Amino acid sequence: QPQLVESGGGLVQPGGSLRLSCVASGFTLGYYAIGWFRQAPGNEREGVSCIRTSGGSTNYGDSVKGRFTISRDNAKNTVYLQMNSLKPEDTAVYYCAVAGIDCPPDSLVTRMRGDYWGQGTQVTVSS
Repeated sequence: QPQLVESGGGLVQPGGSLRLSCVASGFTLGYYAIGWFRQAPGNEREGVSCIRTSGGSTNYGDSVKGRFTISRDNAKNTVYLQMNSLKPEDTAVYYCAVAGIDCPPDSLVTRMRGDYWGQGTQVTVSS
């Protein structure tokens, strides 16, 4: 059974950093593009970032570009999201999911779709 498990969330002050991890089991993560998504209370889930199978190409939504970095270690079946310069508006439950065989362009990342959702990890940015 394909499964993704997110971890690394927590409470951080504005301007702080967190690194989220997404570990896959039941399938070979390296065959797929993987996306990070988030859902804030009262909002729809939106795409945040995507990384292609090789890890050499990445895409980001405008609100996180320059602050977040997605990476992957296919040997560990893991994708990461390094989040720097965090803002209160980044507060949300963050999920990873399979984004398919390719990533959308930056302009469409927020509308990205995914499969095999994990349970999510809460990120709270507050002083």
